Amino acid sequence: MAIFINILAFQVAWFAAVLSAAHAMPWIGALTMAAVICLHLARSRRPSNEFMLILVCGVIGGIWDSLLVAQGLVAYTSGMFAQFLAPYWIIGMWMLFATTLNISMAWLKNRTLLAIAFGAIGGPLAYLTGQKLGGIELVDPLLALAVLAVGWGGMMPVLLAIATRLDGINVSPGANYAKVRS
Repeated sequence: MAIFINILAFQVAWFAAVLSAAHAMPWIGALTMAAVICLHLARSRRPSNEFMLILVCGVIGGIWDSLLVAQGLVAYTSGMFAQFLAPYWIIGMWMLFATTLNISMAWLKNRTLLAIAFGAIGGPLAYLTGQKLGGIELVDPLLALAVLAVGWGGMMPVLLAIATRLDGINVSPGANYAKVRS
């Protein structure tokens, strides 16, 4: 049940973020992601660890997506602080993604090659879906997708290693998320 709740909450917030950004109302997605993150923290055994994981992923993602913007590979339709920085809702998306690392993505821990493959495929597909929904633009799609594949392929094992170190869930992937907190 924990995995299902985690996946469902992530997907609802992900679509809210992309679709609200596509309609020039990224604050709606940001609020939705904040609610999911708060729910995640409230249900965590060690919220401070999960909070640190969420912050670290936000920083890593903010830097990564800002590099993509600065290099002209990705353009965002709304929520920009500055022309060369990732929008706030994308940083929120990275923070939201962190909530999956110790629950629904935990099965990838200690499976480095699988994590690389998952990142190399899943990362670009998420951006491509974001483009189809109107939240982002891949300026040079083939180059952007190639860079995203390499970047996400490299980042996924790193993010999972950080998640292992900052694990605030500390339960097996099949455990009941609702019973985590004592």
